[in-house]
Amino acid sequence: MTLALNWSDTSSIGYPTLFLGVLIGSIVPIVPTGALVGAAAAVAMTTPHLSLPLVLLQATLAAAIGDTATFAVARLGSDAAVRWLARGQRPDRLVSARGRFDKRGWQLIVVGRLVPAGRIPVLLAAGAVSYPWRRLLPATLAACVLWAVAYALLGVLSGGIFDSPLIATVLAAVLVLLVTVVLNLVARWRRERAAARAEDKVDS
Repeated sequence: MTLALNWSDTSSIGYPTLFLGVLIGSIVPIVPTGALVGAAAAVAMTTPHLSLPLVLLQATLAAAIGDTATFAVARLGSDAAVRWLARGQRPDRLVSARGRFDKRGWQLIVVGRLVPAGRIPVLLAAGAVSYPWRRLLPATLAACVLWAVAYALLGVLSGGIFDSPLIATVLAAVLVLLVTVVLNLVARWRRERAAARAEDKVDS
């Protein structure tokens, strides 16, 4: 809420906060970057202090720089740096992403950015298989554009419902959390189905 109030006061605080928040959250997943974008879009819809196109541009650039930095660490960094990035990640997810990367790396990069907790395993796998920079950069940019637009739409929706920037920002954050929960449930259901099919094949 404090962040939303600052944005309402002046764009000189809102834009750097958005950019740095998304950049840091794209490298170290401690910042709810989707909620930041949704909140900024909600403020842009309800006040003249932020521009929606600039919100989209900054969110896209910050996310792309963060993802590229994560890939660079995975590909060029030390083993300790890679282990630090991989902390908290399930080993089976890393192995699964690595095994599928050679076949459809571009799609994995896009989906990994859009699916909660999918980005880091995909980027680590890309670094492990030495995915070419010339393919990674356009795929990352496309993924970040889609990601920024998706979460900004939640902010636009909340801003269209309420004229108050504070209420619109809170609603945008709630919508982002709901979408994240739903996507996590869908991803878990798909993993359980895949595991069940694998067990059926072994039994047969």
